[in-house]
Parts: sequence; structure tokens; C-alpha cells
Amino acid sequence: MSHPQKERSLVILKPDAIQRGLIGELIKRIEQSGLKIIALKIVNATEDQCWTHYNKDEAWFKEKGEKVAKNREARGLELEKEPIEYGKDIIKALVSFMTCGPIIPMIIEGNQSVAIVKKLVGGTEPTTSDVGTIRGDLTVDSYELANRDERAIRNLIHCSDEPEEAKREIDIWFNKEEILSYKLAMERILYDVNLDGIKE
Repeated sequence: MSHPQKERSLVILKPDAIQRGLIGELIKRIEQSGLKIIALKIVNATEDQCWTHYNKDEAWFKEKGEKVAKNREARGLELEKEPIEYGKDIIKALVSFMTCGPIIPMIIEGNQSVAIVKKLVGGTEPTTSDVGTIRGDLTVDSYELANRDERAIRNLIHCSDEPEEAKREIDIWFNKEEILSYKLAMERILYDVNLDGIKE
């Protein structure tokens, strides 16, 4: 089992983050927490990568599709397809969004990196995400608006939900040669047990 300070999370800066010139601000917030970037690149994602990344099954499509169908009925809209197809449309919209322009996947390393990044990023919906979080501070999109426009929510950034999920996601976006191992000076104050290397 690896040391807790080596836990990894996958973060992706989405097309809206890049188009709005927020790359530096988002990376700054992650770095200021004490976490370390050990891989980073700018890429055009493929549809296959995105479908593999979102990793949803028929049960998920059915559950989400039924919610969409109820939402449509509540708005007086006709049901044009089976609920499961509406569920698949959610991922289709995400894939369309994630492939519309460059994205920046990165691997973040540090103690409880998954939980720390999730805290920094905030909830999925910007309008209900806490003030002080990336999504709460820097975007105004909402599920209601995205649903009405039948598009993916534009919430700037993806982060892994669990350490095991991070491992799976990292393998989609990076090969082993792209992941670096190095020390930062700040790791001494964060992790050294005795702090015996500070004074001269």
C-alpha cells in the first residue's frame, strides 16, 4: 500500500475554463493547498476517451433518464423517446462538451488529494456550490439552465470522486512515462516528521 502523501487525483480543466482564461487561477488554487502536480498536458480529447472516462452503465442511464422524463413532463414537454435514451443523452452532451475544444488533464498528488481537490472544486452545480470554491466563485451555470438548453453543465473542472476512481481515470488520460516523481521544497514543512532539516 502506498503512503497517504502519495495519493493521486485526476483533475481536468474543461473547455470553458480554458476559453475563459482561468487556467492559471485554477492551478493556483490547487497548488496553494500544498498539493503537487505530477503530470499535466493540453489535449483534444477523443469521444472514446470521454465515454470511457464517464463509465456509466444501463442502470445509471435508466435512473437518470427517468428523472429527465419527469422533468420534461413537469414542464409540459412531450416524451419523444424512452427514458433510458434521455439518460444516454446526458453523457452524449458531456462528450460533446469535452471534445469541443482543448482540455487540460492533470494528476495531483498529496495527502488525501481526492478529498482536498473535491473541497476546493465544490459541488457539481455552480449555483449551489459554496462560496470560496472554484465552481462557487467562478461560474454561474445551473442544472436548470443546462437542462432547458439540453446541454452539459459548464462547471469548469472535473475531479475524481474516490481514490479508486482516480486510478481508473488516470489510466485513460496518461501513460506511465508522463507521470513524474520529484520533490518540492514545501514538502519538508508539510510532511517531514521531525522538521530537522529547516534550521541551518
